[in-house]
Amino acid sequence: MSTLLERATPLADRLVEIRRDLHRHPELAFEEIETAARVVRELEVLGLEPRAGIGRTGVVVEIGEGEPVVALRADMDALPIQEANDHEFRSRVDGRMHACGHDAHTAGLIGAAQLLVDARAAGELPPGTIRLIFQPAEETGDEEGISGAPRMIDDGVLTDVRAIVGLHVGAHMESGRMFVGGGPAMAGSQELDVVVRGRAAHAAMAHQGVDALALAADAVGSCHGIVGRLLAPTETGVVHFGTVEGGRAPNIVADEVRLRGTIRYFSPDVGQRLRNGIENIFAGLEARGAEVDVAFSPAYPPVINDDALADSLAGHFAEAFGAQVVKKQEPMLTAEDFGAYTERIPGVFFWLGAACARARQHHHPEFDIDEAVLPLAAAALAEAGILMLRRYR
Repeated sequence: MSTLLERATPLADRLVEIRRDLHRHPELAFEEIETAARVVRELEVLGLEPRAGIGRTGVVVEIGEGEPVVALRADMDALPIQEANDHEFRSRVDGRMHACGHDAHTAGLIGAAQLLVDARAAGELPPGTIRLIFQPAEETGDEEGISGAPRMIDDGVLTDVRAIVGLHVGAHMESGRMFVGGGPAMAGSQELDVVVRGRAAHAAMAHQGVDALALAADAVGSCHGIVGRLLAPTETGVVHFGTVEGGRAPNIVADEVRLRGTIRYFSPDVGQRLRNGIENIFAGLEARGAEVDVAFSPAYPPVINDDALADSLAGHFAEAFGAQVVKKQEPMLTAEDFGAYTERIPGVFFWLGAACARARQHHHPEFDIDEAVLPLAAAALAEAGILMLRRYR
């Protein structure tokens, strides 16, 4: 009997064509109308009955029937970035590109659907149901700050699901290697938006004003120090401010300053302590004459991989693809809304190395991947689905 990877290899050209078509036509969060339509067409060709409009613009389809129910997930949205590559399949939409590999994730899950349909036809699919989730809006939230995973969960995609697996291509990781591990995989994150209001005055009479800029600068310095004072040396957290806006003129005391930043953490308790510390520091500015508003966006929960499922998946991948292919996954402080799934059910989010000859960075105008990994992505997702059916029956 041929392996799933052997069956996936002839799909390479088709998967590349799908990925490049999606890459040419990137769509932002909750705008993935044509992307979803392409997914639906590809699934219908396989004889499946996909449901669109889940979580606003997501697509869900099931292969098999009965219990257990397990899930595989790919995200579909692009980023508001102008592409700088000059290949023939570069983005045709100004100011938008697939700069994080979601086009590859979508193509890979379509390929997995093909492999699973073929396995079912050959009588090789274990009893149960594999639910394929094509998710919108991983990168950002809607008008309420809610991203695609929670919206799809609200629409029932996790109903009866015992476990879930997703992958992310790594444009900075050795091509063809799989990185799998239990425990913290990716950080929880929140954005913060702070407005410090003072009172304007001429610089020659600064004592008559309340300098929002100076107060905000003091608070930023104090916030950057709380990681070393509120967290134990064994705990991980990040506080970062990335933008500052304010002031009217060089010779006027600033009456309003707006700061925007992010916090990162692997433990919800750490996240809460960071939020409390930031709020306390900015509240202290009010005793110095300022008015302060501190707002945190809805959180992306940390992605915490289930230890037992991760161990099983790593061992299964080693058998299916070779022990040399599988590497230990180390925690990353980048964020992913896959954590909305793993905080509810067991799950594993793993990385598939896809570096080109010149490795690229994610969310960069020159982002690109080695498309040779697309059959491996399809085979890995299909293998994960079959493993979960056997594990949870």
